[in-house]
Amino acid sequence: MLDSAQIAAVAAKALEEKKAQDVKVLRVAEHTILADYFVICSGTSSTHVKALVDEVDRQLDSYGENLTRREGLRSDIWVLMDFGSVIVHVFTDEARRFYDLERLWSDAEVVELSALPSP
Repeated sequence: MLDSAQIAAVAAKALEEKKAQDVKVLRVAEHTILADYFVICSGTSSTHVKALVDEVDRQLDSYGENLTRREGLRSDIWVLMDFGSVIVHVFTDEARRFYDLERLWSDAEVVELSALPSP
């Protein structure tokens, strides 16, 4: 079983491997009880968003990490994947600019991907 930092690392790496745009990891543990980390990225199209979501799910499933909840897959503009201690947000560019989670969570620490522990 992975800890929250490792889950965030696997998710971020999976997104980068599938060419997600502007992958960011926010440490939100001090600001909310919802999760320890948010992983945020953009896809270039609704098809790309779906491919990114599928890859994160596949890679975390290979470590035995089960997706607790998935929201937004039908709209393909913002998909939220809840892994308990880590929430992955996959947006289209337009939706990401509109919802602007980075601004809403601007008090959160931005974690460099290279600083996250490998599983």
